[in-house]
Amino acid sequence: MATAELQKPAPAPRLRQNRKPVSAGRIALYLTLSVVSLLMMVPFIWMVLTSLKTPVEIASQDAGLLPQHWEFGNYVDALKAAPFATYARNSFIIAISHTVLNVLIASMAGYSLARIKFRGSDVIFYLFIAALMIPTYTKVLPEFLIVRFMPLAGGNDILGQGGSGWLDTWWALIIPGAVTPFAVFLFRQFYLDLPVELEEAARLDGLGEFRIYARIMTPQVKPALTTVALLTFESSWNNFLWPLLVTRTDSLRVIQVGLSVFKTENGPQWHFLMAGTTLATLPMVILFLIGQRYFVQGFATAGLK
Repeated sequence: MATAELQKPAPAPRLRQNRKPVSAGRIALYLTLSVVSLLMMVPFIWMVLTSLKTPVEIASQDAGLLPQHWEFGNYVDALKAAPFATYARNSFIIAISHTVLNVLIASMAGYSLARIKFRGSDVIFYLFIAALMIPTYTKVLPEFLIVRFMPLAGGNDILGQGGSGWLDTWWALIIPGAVTPFAVFLFRQFYLDLPVELEEAARLDGLGEFRIYARIMTPQVKPALTTVALLTFESSWNNFLWPLLVTRTDSLRVIQVGLSVFKTENGPQWHFLMAGTTLATLPMVILFLIGQRYFVQGFATAGLK
């Protein structure tokens, strides 16, 4: 027994971890970011709490931040006040269509501008950069005229006269927002960062250009894919002006336009409006939480080259 005890290995000494003290500057940075984050959350907190109040409490001057009576029935009544299921379905179809088309077409365009050398590629890229500088609302009228006078659509003749064109159709809601210049720019920057050895090895293996794009290069730019997908879905989901201009019937209305039913002649119905807005915001919050890692990485690395 004594021999066995003597032969036991001695426990390894614990290594002390040298932890660097947190600097005062980093503490100040964390405090500043925490305060800014809290200030950004205040409007959302106010929206949710207001959606749970009664109209009398909202109109009262002495109302506090927290509801005195938690009216969860506001959400049920808001859904019954308008066909929100139809509005949400339309918004989802349009947002998904825009996301898929933008990711697919913009990634192809970005790959072509970054990895394929052809005459005029720099000029085309500069045109995309110029398109980024055009304000959104200055494009609304030209796009509306194109949709309205689309030849051979909606009763129009070959010259685009006599009918309504694409107005009040899925084409008007989906096609104009199919591709964005920012998405093409972002994909180009990511494809430029990839090593040339990847495509050279793929060409030696006999892969064509499209298979190199789809199977070799694109899987390497997941942050760009997630970033473009989230931004496109968010922009399409929250779009109000364009669907309002090109639709006339409830069957094609989107959820942002549907919220306007709570703005009556006597003033907004704030409890229903905030409840509907909370429901409309929820999908974007969930999507951002799912893809935030790639989303932040995409913005952090964009434009480095």
